[in-house]
Order: sequence, then structure tokens, then C-alpha cells
Amino acid sequence: MIKDIVVNLGLGAKDPAGDYAVALGEALEAHVAGVAFAYEPVIPGAVMGGIPPEFIETQRTEADKKAKDAIARFEAAAKRAGLSAESRIISASVAAAADQFARIGRRFDLVVVGQADPDQGIQDEVVDETALFESGRPVVFVPFIQKGGVKLDRVMVCWDGGRAATRAIADSMPLLKKAKQVEIVMIASKSAKGDEIAGADLGQHLARHGLKVDVKRITSPDIDVASTILSYAADSSADMIVMGGYGHSRLREFILGGATRGILESMTVPVLMSH
Repeated sequence: MIKDIVVNLGLGAKDPAGDYAVALGEALEAHVAGVAFAYEPVIPGAVMGGIPPEFIETQRTEADKKAKDAIARFEAAAKRAGLSAESRIISASVAAAADQFARIGRRFDLVVVGQADPDQGIQDEVVDETALFESGRPVVFVPFIQKGGVKLDRVMVCWDGGRAATRAIADSMPLLKKAKQVEIVMIASKSAKGDEIAGADLGQHLARHGLKVDVKRITSPDIDVASTILSYAADSSADMIVMGGYGHSRLREFILGGATRGILESMTVPVLMSH
């Protein structure tokens, strides 16, 4: 069961991640914790001495206001929904915020973050990727174009037989059980052998959990996996994508797999990933 959710609240005028976390809390009857970061000003070392203290203080004041506004929006939404909720503001650098949020996420069942908006700097991207690789929890990425609450009529499960995809399916089971239809989708560069029905065993496994399951194999010789997934999700009117999140950490720089990065950059529906 998912009974404890934490969300990294957005600091812009709109907060799709915060709204989606509240809606998830309603759907799952779960407690939701909202975290807002007041980011420390980023000042290049080469110009440290040339920046007036007043400028730095103004930056801190603006960051504090954004965080307080995000908390106020979240608390109001949680109150309207009648949720059990809590909230906190944390002042930190971007790197420290990412580490701290990942550690916080380990004490919850599910982590919710907003898709990184390229127009809003790198903060969300750093926090999102650290949550995926370091929290040890499933992460729901909410697109910045997301509107409305949680809809789970059709959930698309991306299956490649790998460990991360297996983990994502297990982690998403409480959501899959609420879906009217679950579609297992595999993407391959060549057609299967006549006697091979890839994914059938997984379909049977999910059916034993009482899920209504279809299995779909997409053959694409020139595979752009991310584009194929997103195109099929649009064609099938999927409400959520479940998939493994691939990549690794190298000297604290997260190197995402190509399909994972492509999905996070271009997704149009919420995506649950596990690493």
C-alpha cells in the first residue's frame, strides 16, 4: 500500500507536482508531505568579492518568498481535499537540497517531483535525478503541462525484462490495482519468433493480482525508444507510464540512459520510475 507521499513543491506560479501529489493523496487515502526549498544564491567564486551583500540578501529574500508561497498553495490544496498533510521549508544550495530530498524520500512510500522546466534553471533537474537514483523509492515525475487530478483508466507498463522495470512494476502495484486497463508494452528492433509471446508470463502474473491486462509488442527497426513510448502513450490515451529508470552516478554527476532522459524531457503524462 502507498500511505505516505512526499512531494518537492514547485516554486513557480503553478505547481503541477504539488497538485498531483494532493490528488494522489486523495485517491490512495495517504498522508502527503510537501517540501519547498529556499535555494541559496549561486555565486561564481571568481566574482564573489564583486557582488554587494545587498544583492545576495535580496536573492535570499526572493527565494524565501517563493518557498513560502509554495507551502501556502500546498497547505490550502491539502485542506480543501481534507488530507492528512505536513509541510516544511528547507534553505540549502541546489546540491545539498538534492541530497536532503533524496534522504527524506527514503522515509516515504512514494516520491513526487515536477518535470524539470528548462526555462526555470537546473534546480528541478538536479533534485529530480537525485531522487530517482538515491532515494531508493519509486518516483512519479509530473509533466509541467499536467492539468487536473489523478486519472488511472489506462496505465502503460514498459517492459524490457530488466531489474529496474521489474522494480517499477512492483512499486506501482497499488496504482495498477486502481486502473481499468493495464497494457504491457515491449519495444523491439525485430519481430518475435512464431512461438514466442514476449511478456505473456508478466501478463499472467499481473492477471493473478486481479488486473485486466493486454500485452503489446511494438517492432521498430530504427528504435528511438523514448519517442516510440511517448507516441504510443498518446495514441492509446495512456494516463500514466510505468517504467524502469536507467542510468548511473559518476562523481556525483548523474548520467541518465538515453530512453530515460528522453522521457523526462518530453513526457506528456505522469511517469512512475524506479531505479
